[in-house]
Amino acid sequence: MTYKLLALDLDGTLTNRQKEITARTLAVLLRAQEKGLRVALASGRPEQGVLPLARALRLERYGGFTAAFNGGKIVDLSTGETVFQETLSPEILPRLYRFAKTHKAALVTYDACIVTEDEPDAYLELEARINRMNIRRVENFLDYVSFPVTKCLLMGEPEKMALLEGALRRELGDGANVFRSEPFFLEVMPPRVDKAYSLSKLLCYLGLRRKELCAVGDGFNDLTMLQYAGLGAAMKNAQPAVKKAADYVTRHDNDHDGVAEVVEKFILP
Repeated sequence: MTYKLLALDLDGTLTNRQKEITARTLAVLLRAQEKGLRVALASGRPEQGVLPLARALRLERYGGFTAAFNGGKIVDLSTGETVFQETLSPEILPRLYRFAKTHKAALVTYDACIVTEDEPDAYLELEARINRMNIRRVENFLDYVSFPVTKCLLMGEPEKMALLEGALRRELGDGANVFRSEPFFLEVMPPRVDKAYSLSKLLCYLGLRRKELCAVGDGFNDLTMLQYAGLGAAMKNAQPAVKKAADYVTRHDNDHDGVAEVVEKFILP
């Protein structure tokens, strides 16, 4: 099968533990793009956190895409056009805010900075470091967030986030898509929006078929795109549930060019 679109998760997949693309993986992806492959960076990160890696891969030159906020916003980097975007209903935010306060969970969203009422802790500082964004503490979250929101994030100890995941789904019902991207990050997205749903919109935009999509990931939020893609590859370091859902599991982890392994095995001649 000829794969024409490659969707890549970032943290734990494309990047190593230093949040960098290794030299070999970079070289392999540039070579594949020169042969016509389109690349979409599908990440829970906000746009600002995806763009440095998109530039390193020269996606603007090769007609690639950012699919930030777990696919909540897709941008064609060669034109700057927003291909797809959905936002949370404004009535969801007060309910989410009350839930976070009741359960003493840190709540953030994004504009040019990471916006929160909460005191920065290790998880919030990790999110800022990953995305190379500053933290803006505001006096009142609901008063400040008057702009359209594609994603909110609750964060805390993994055991607590696991318990809150089901409770928050029940609280928000059909008004939002709730899932964990990492054991300590609980994502809140517009209904239906996940990486698979957004990639289906991108395939329509490109006139491609589902079987022409290859997706690579490691985390809970990658499950849907791996199941949806013509070929879903899980990293060696992936969560067990992700490996179980994948068509292929790499022999190498994200520190040792697992993405390059997939591209060389299935995409490059």
